[in-house]
Amino acid sequence: MGNQVKLAMVGCGGMARGHLNAYKTIYSRGGRNFTIVATCDPKVERAQDFANVAEGFQGKKARVYNDIKQMLKDGDIDAVDIAAPHGFHHILAVPCLEAKMDIMVEKPIGITCKASRLIVDAGERNGRLIAVAENLRRYLGQRCVNWIINEAKMLGNMRMFLAQKTFFWTLSVEAEPMQWRAERLVGGGGLIFDSGAHYMDTIRYLFGDADRVFAQMRTYERRTFKHPERGEVVADVEDSWTATIVFKSGVIGVWSFFPAARGKALTHAVYYGDKGSFEDFSGDVFHGLRTEGEIAFEDGKKRNFKDLQIEFLMGLSPEQKAKLFPLGLTDGVQLECYDFIDAVANRRRPDVDGWDGFKAKAIAEAIYESAWTGKSVLVDDVISGKVEDYQKDINAKWGIK
Repeated sequence: MGNQVKLAMVGCGGMARGHLNAYKTIYSRGGRNFTIVATCDPKVERAQDFANVAEGFQGKKARVYNDIKQMLKDGDIDAVDIAAPHGFHHILAVPCLEAKMDIMVEKPIGITCKASRLIVDAGERNGRLIAVAENLRRYLGQRCVNWIINEAKMLGNMRMFLAQKTFFWTLSVEAEPMQWRAERLVGGGGLIFDSGAHYMDTIRYLFGDADRVFAQMRTYERRTFKHPERGEVVADVEDSWTATIVFKSGVIGVWSFFPAARGKALTHAVYYGDKGSFEDFSGDVFHGLRTEGEIAFEDGKKRNFKDLQIEFLMGLSPEQKAKLFPLGLTDGVQLECYDFIDAVANRRRPDVDGWDGFKAKAIAEAIYESAWTGKSVLVDDVISGKVEDYQKDINAKWGIK
């Protein structure tokens, strides 16, 4: 079980509620090598609510803060779970790392690559663990697809994938307090790197590091929202895009999303090797929560994905099953929270560490950079900061140099 972990939760709205519920489930399953000792949010009533919930399942009160500086000054914390708007990730994470605390930060790791680099560098400089809260690779379906492609190699050598969705969606602006997602300078971009962060991690998980990207994006539909101080604001993040992604392994992928397409809808999510293909019947081009699908081989034979998931599970040793699905957990958010606590307690690398989150995020940023400049972009140039045309004014907005 490792050492007992004193955990703080910073940011107590939105996705943080999912984390809190995950810790509650872990505790109820016997994973009790942690205690939530502090909660922090600018709205102190939200931090107090989280502290009350934590006390309800762990029987111990957590300190409540509305200022992270005071929380860090008081100390007595081993690890911090950070769930806040994108632009605050580096602002919150770096001081925690400098205070010698391990962190888990929600995806995407930072609002830009430079912001992400600040977090990764602070972790390395202080010898601390960084986990990125990427839940989707941990579900059974995602694990099974990885087994099909990279372990059992049922599809042979991978060649390409097509993940495309066109439909008409009356896009609504997020309700307060999530309206920051609709402004590029505040949230960093739209769905390409928000929900798209999940898919970027998925394709890295399946195919390795990306090499080059060429993309186009558009904002077709006009959306507005009422800002409490600035009145009517027009959303300026993308609503549609198509990207060709070339991987260092040689795999070529096309990822496109057009919710502004009136008329015929189209969904197509298929992964091709030189021996066959896997089709995701959900057509999920963001999350990869695959439950139904089919392998089609070149000789015409087919295999049902539900049967393959059973075969995958049956082939796991007790040790492998305990590693992938500890305490019998199968929910991705619960698994990411368990992995973070276990990594801190046992001083081991998290399943998705800071560099994993950074490299996945960089693919999304390469899509933005390519679409912004109209040029093909090397992902390594985006990671290094050599290319930052799209990100430049976002970095300026947040004072990132």
